[in-house]
Amino acid sequence: MLQLILSLLIISGIAAVLALLLEVADSFIADYGERHILVNEEKDLTVEGGKPLLFTLSEKGIFIPSACGGRGTCAYCKVRVLEGGGPVLPTETPYLSPDELKSSVRLSCQVKVKEDLRIQIPEELFLIKEFTAEVEGIESLTPAIKELRLRIISPEEGITFKPGQYVQLEVPKYKLTSGPEFRAYSISSSSYEHRRLKLVITRVERGAVTTFVHDYLKPADRLRVTGPFGEFHLRDSDRDILLIATGSGLAPFISMLYQIEKEEINRKTTLFFGARTRKDLYYQDRIKALEENLPHFEYIPVLSRPEEEDRWTGEKGRVTHLIEKHVPEKPNLDAYICGAPAMVESCMELLKKKRVPQERIYFDKFD
Repeated sequence: MLQLILSLLIISGIAAVLALLLEVADSFIADYGERHILVNEEKDLTVEGGKPLLFTLSEKGIFIPSACGGRGTCAYCKVRVLEGGGPVLPTETPYLSPDELKSSVRLSCQVKVKEDLRIQIPEELFLIKEFTAEVEGIESLTPAIKELRLRIISPEEGITFKPGQYVQLEVPKYKLTSGPEFRAYSISSSSYEHRRLKLVITRVERGAVTTFVHDYLKPADRLRVTGPFGEFHLRDSDRDILLIATGSGLAPFISMLYQIEKEEINRKTTLFFGARTRKDLYYQDRIKALEENLPHFEYIPVLSRPEEEDRWTGEKGRVTHLIEKHVPEKPNLDAYICGAPAMVESCMELLKKKRVPQERIYFDKFD
C-alpha cells in the first residue's frame, strides 16, 4: 500500500513538473505575434499574443473584475468568448454553469490570446478607470488587519463609487512576486470623498499583496488602483436593512452606514459583526458615533472565542447565532452579507430558513 502511495506521489510530481515546463515553454518560446480582439462588435484591439485575456485587456484600458489577481479562484472575470480562445479548461469548468458554458462564457484569466478573438463584455466595464494614488497613512486596526488610506493623484476628479463596491490594488514587483500583482479590496470610506479612499486589508500568510501592504508599503508611496467594481450596494426599498460581516467584511458596511447617515435613510438598520476576541473588533468608535447619530441603527457584535482578559459580557458564539436569536420568522428586510465563503453560505441558509426570499439576500464573498 505504501509503495502504491509513493508511486502515485511520484507520478503526480512528474506531472506537475511537466505542466510547469510546458507553461514556461509557452511563455518564453512560443511567439504568437500580433493578434486582434474584437470587443462587442465595435472595438478592434491590436495586441501582442501570448498573455491571458484578462491582462491583455487591462493593458488596453479595459478592466475586467478580478478579486484573486488572475489566479482563477474568484470567477469574477467572466466574459463571453464568441470566437477563438480554444477549448474550455479544467480550471474553468468548476466556476461555469451549464447555461454559461452554452453561452460561451469563459474566465478571462484562463484564456490566453493565442489567436484572434471575438468577445463580449458588459458596457459598464468601459466606465472603469485607472487611478494613481498616494499612500497617506497605514494604521493597524487589529493584529492582522490594517487600514490603508490613499489620496487620488490622478485623474483630478477622483473616483465615484457606490458604497459597497471595491477597487483593485496593484503592488509592484518585490521578493514575493515575479511582477506586479493586484487584489480586490472593498472601500470603507464615504462615497462623498472623491479624492480619498480607505481600504481594510487582512494579512494573508504568504499573500503577495497583503504582505507588501503590511510589511513594505510606506507613506508617500504611489500605487495603481482600478475600479470601481461590483454590484454589492444598498437597494432602494422600504424594508429593514440587515448587515452581516466578519473580519474585513466590515469595510463595505462602514461605507454604507455613511451613506445612510448622509442621505438620511430612515430604515431600521442592524449590523451583526462577528470576531474571535475583543482585540479583533475594530472601527468601534466610528460605529458607536454612527449609532448615536442614526436613530434607527443598532450594532450587535459577537465574539466566538472571548479571552478571560476581554471581560466580555456581550453576545458569544458565531455570527450565525445572532441570526437565530435576533431575526424573526419571515422578516421584512433586505440582508447583506460580506465575508469568507463558508460564513456567507451559512448565513444564507439560516436566512432562508427564516423565510427571507433569495432575491432579498445580497452577498460579497472573499477568501
